Amino acid sequence: MGRLANISGKEAVKAFQKAGWQTIGQVGSHLVMIKPGVKTNLSIPQHKELSVGTLRALIRHSGLTVEEFLELL
Repeated sequence: MGRLANISGKEAVKAFQKAGWQTIGQVGSHLVMIKPGVKTNLSIPQHKELSVGTLRALIRHSGLTVEEFLELL
């Protein structure tokens, strides 16, 4: 399994966009993303560094594996 490094919220958004997620708006410091056909929304904090636990939860909710996400970076 790959290692999740400290990445920013902006880098995470770019990776999720490559996987088909679309930004629909912003609530405070969080970007909200949706994907057609998926009932879950992703709320990505726009911090300089995302904690590994937060990033893993976002990846899990998106339906990707860690390896798939790392390939998108």
